[in-house]
Amino acid sequence: MYRGGVRRRWLFAIALGGCAGAARPGTPEVAAPLSRAADAQLVAIPAGRFIVGSTPEERGAAYDAFLATAGKDVARRGKWFEREDDRHVTEGPAFRIDLTPVTNAAYAEFVAAGGAPAPTMDAATWQAQGFDQKWPEEVERFVWRDAQPPPERADHPVVLVTWAQARDYCAWRGRLVGEARRLPTEAEFEKAARGTDGRMFPWGDEYAADKLDSRVTGPDDTMAVGSFTAGASPFGVLDLAGNVYQWTSTPWPPGAGPGAAKMTVKGSAWDDWGGLGRGAQRHGRPIGVRHAIVGFRCAADAR
Repeated sequence: MYRGGVRRRWLFAIALGGCAGAARPGTPEVAAPLSRAADAQLVAIPAGRFIVGSTPEERGAAYDAFLATAGKDVARRGKWFEREDDRHVTEGPAFRIDLTPVTNAAYAEFVAAGGAPAPTMDAATWQAQGFDQKWPEEVERFVWRDAQPPPERADHPVVLVTWAQARDYCAWRGRLVGEARRLPTEAEFEKAARGTDGRMFPWGDEYAADKLDSRVTGPDDTMAVGSFTAGASPFGVLDLAGNVYQWTSTPWPPGAGPGAAKMTVKGSAWDDWGGLGRGAQRHGRPIGVRHAIVGFRCAADAR
């Protein structure tokens, strides 16, 4: 179910700070009100044991949910969910993670500070990456013009950013606040999504189309971050399923070391069907791609 409270707080921050995309190169780094506001909403995740991975039965239920909503069985035929760990208990230290993915408006502050080029793309570049989404119908709307986010998308998650650009934004935000920021690990993302009871989705064990932005009932597009408060995880973290996949700092495939050509992404996206968005679900993307369904959020060590 849609809930507007979080979105209203973000819009209020935009009104106070002005649209971050209006900044120009040379703006001091201290003038980044939206990035600072997002950082102030880091959610603390306690240390301790938690469940990762999935059972064959859970994967089977996810395949069934995909078939029921998509009307096709490509996930099962492609064995998409067989890349998940087998369900087991692990343990990890405390950490903090962003309440929502990084927005276009917050990323615009980084662009204005000279940290990265604006997320742009052209049809030829998109097609060369080999993704399924069609350029004019599904991708072109996300392209920035004149270093500005697309109109009416300031509070949507930023997309079309590489893994390195996502990493660098988090490091830049850390410098703003005087404390290190980074991309979350795969395990951190999964714990933030599943809590300590090992639930399949952030909200529970059943796929619920009204609790995330997906192709099942969504607009076939990104939405303002925090639009689905009913889809919050046990820790209150939002958008850990739906809207956009998110970069992590964990190399892909599992066991790959430093310098890997791919990184793990978690969550699910606006163009996905049922069964996707479970905490255990994962796959890898080349670090240099810029995808219309992949964004990111930042994390930090515990204080």
